[in-house]
Parts: sequence; structure tokens; C-alpha cells
Amino acid sequence: MNVLTHIHHQAELGDWTSQLLVFPFLLALLLYTVAVKLSNQIYTKWPLKRTLLFIGGIIFAVSALVGPIAERAHVDFSYHMYAHLLLGMLAPLLIALSAPMTLLMRTLSVNASRKLTRFLKSKPISVVTNPVVATVLNVGGLWVIYTTSLYENMHQHVGLYLFVHLHVFLAGYLFTISMIYIDPTAHRRSYRYRAIIFILALAGHGILSKFIYSRPPFGVPIDQAERGSMIMYYGGDLIDGIILFILCLQWYKATRPKALGEVALKG
Repeated sequence: MNVLTHIHHQAELGDWTSQLLVFPFLLALLLYTVAVKLSNQIYTKWPLKRTLLFIGGIIFAVSALVGPIAERAHVDFSYHMYAHLLLGMLAPLLIALSAPMTLLMRTLSVNASRKLTRFLKSKPISVVTNPVVATVLNVGGLWVIYTTSLYENMHQHVGLYLFVHLHVFLAGYLFTISMIYIDPTAHRRSYRYRAIIFILALAGHGILSKFIYSRPPFGVPIDQAERGSMIMYYGGDLIDGIILFILCLQWYKATRPKALGEVALKG
């Protein structure tokens, strides 16, 4: 498929496809806002910063699906990479930092909270939030998209287009919450384990960006692939750097009391 045909198929997806993708995010924003109001009636006031983080995450996710960036992403691979960073990395990070599960627990009834807790403790949740599995879904999924015919095919089939974009966001969110714990989790992995997997994920993401630079997805002009790969490489490192900082900060806070206690005993 040449570039003009690629553009034609992308245009055929229509505005309604983007609107369909945006709907879950707008619904989530409405539910989060309602949950904040209900929670504030029972417990102490929900932190404003959490709400702002969630709103920011929704805004970045929606801007990757509709608006100027999304429109340019239809015809320019470099803008497609901007959209990828917003939808698959920055939006999941901000939403994870907003502690949505904690808010949900505060809002639900006692019985509903217990059922949700049992679900979160289940084996399937333990599997998908394992850093290894989350990395395979996230970084591995990107390798499948950009090194196979999937990138070309998703611009020809609406269902595949919807699936890929939802996967990018959900895989990015699972990856984020598997590395940094903002909400309470029943399946905690050690900091060392998460740090090792995170470094491997960084390597996989970086190698993929270099692969795209040298071997663009089918139908993508070389100049766009080069720009897009650099956006993916440097932009991804910036967002991953934030996650790494949070992980290291949490690790430091968790081990500092122990270290101080050992010093006191020695003294």
C-alpha cells in the first residue's frame, strides 16, 4: 500500500470512530467527578491534586484521539508517535497517579468494596499486573504493531483500529501500575524485581525506536519514520524517567526507616 492509499483508508475510518474511542474516557471523567463528590460527603476531602492528575490524563488521552494532533497523526507518522506517547504513556501515568481504585473503594458500599477487593486479589489480576506480563503486553505489543503488517491493517479495518488504540492505553496503564504502587495492591513485587524488569522494558522500547528508524513500517516515508522514531525514543525516555524517579523515591522511603534503625542500633 502506498502513502496515498494509506491516507485514504485512514480517512475512511471517519470521525465517529474517534468519537467512539473518546467516549470511555469522557465517561471515566464523569464517574471520577461523581465519585469525588460522593466520597467527600463521607470521608475527608479527596486531594485536589489527584483530581487534577486524572483530568490531565483524560485530556492527554482525548487529545491523542481527536483534535489537531490526532488529525495530523492520520497522515504523518511523526504525529502518530506524539499521539502514542500521549495515549500509551503520559495519560496512563497521570491516571495511575490519581489513585482511581482508592477513590472507588471510598465511594462503594462495604459489600461492594469487599467484592472488588476479592476481584483485585484474584489470580488473573495477579498475572496481568506482574511486571513481566505487563511489559510483554506493553512493549511487546508495540513491537507487533510496528514490525508486522498490523500497523498497515489497522488503518483499513475499523474494529482493528479501535482494538489497537484501546490496547495501547490499557497496556500502558497496566505497565505503569505494575511498576509504581499508588493504589493499594494485594500483589506486591519487590523493588529490585520491578527495577530489573523496568530496565529491560526501557531497552526494548529504545531498541524498537531504533528499529523503526532503520526499517519504517510499510507505507511510512523514511523522513517521517526517522522523526517519529526520535520522538518515540526521547519522549519515551522522558516519561519513563518520571516513572523511574517515582519508583526510586518509593524504594528510598520504604528502606530509609530500616536503614536509620540499623544506624541507631550500631550507635
